[in-house]
Amino acid sequence: MDQIESIWGHIEQTHGKLDILVNNAAANPYFGPVEDTDLGAFNKTVDVNIRGYFFMCARGAQMMKKAGGGSIVNVASVNGVNPGHYQGIYSVTKAAVISMTKSFAMELGQQKIRVNALLPGLTDTKFASALTTNEAIKKQAMAHIPMKRVADPSEMAGTVLYLVSNASSYTTGACINADGGYLTI
Repeated sequence: MDQIESIWGHIEQTHGKLDILVNNAAANPYFGPVEDTDLGAFNKTVDVNIRGYFFMCARGAQMMKKAGGGSIVNVASVNGVNPGHYQGIYSVTKAAVISMTKSFAMELGQQKIRVNALLPGLTDTKFASALTTNEAIKKQAMAHIPMKRVADPSEMAGTVLYLVSNASSYTTGACINADGGYLTI
C-alpha cells in the first residue's frame, strides 16, 4: 500500500493528471494442488493480483474524475474464466480481476472513465516461463490452443492500445481475450 501511495504522489506532482492506467502486475508463487496452497503464497498472490489492482483502480479513478475521464485496463488472464491446472489461487485472483473490472466499469461510466480487461492466454514472458520452458506442460497447453503456439508479448499491445484509445470510446466492462482461441474450446 505504501508503494501505491508513493506512485500516486509522484504522478500528481509530476503530471497533475492521469489519462490511462494499465494494471499489469501479477504474482503466482505456487504451482501445485490447490488444496496444498500455503498461507504465504495465498497472501502474496491476493496482495498483488487483487489488492494491488483494486487500490490502483480506486486511486486512478479519483485522479481521472478530476481530469474529466480516462481509461483503465486490467490485465487479467484466461485463467480467470477457465482455471489453470495447478494454478488455483492465481486463477481465483484473475477471476476477481474480471469481476473487479466490471464493478468499476459499472460505477465509473458516468464519470467518463472506461474500465476494461485484457485476458491473455499463454504468452512467452518470464512470468510464464515455468509453463513455456517445460515441454510436457507446453505440449499439454498446445492441445487447447487452436493457433498451436504461444503468444509474443507484443501481441497484447494492440488490444491494450485499442482499449485506451478513442476507438473504444463506447467500450467499458469488456473482457477481451487474446488467447489464440483457447477459450473457444
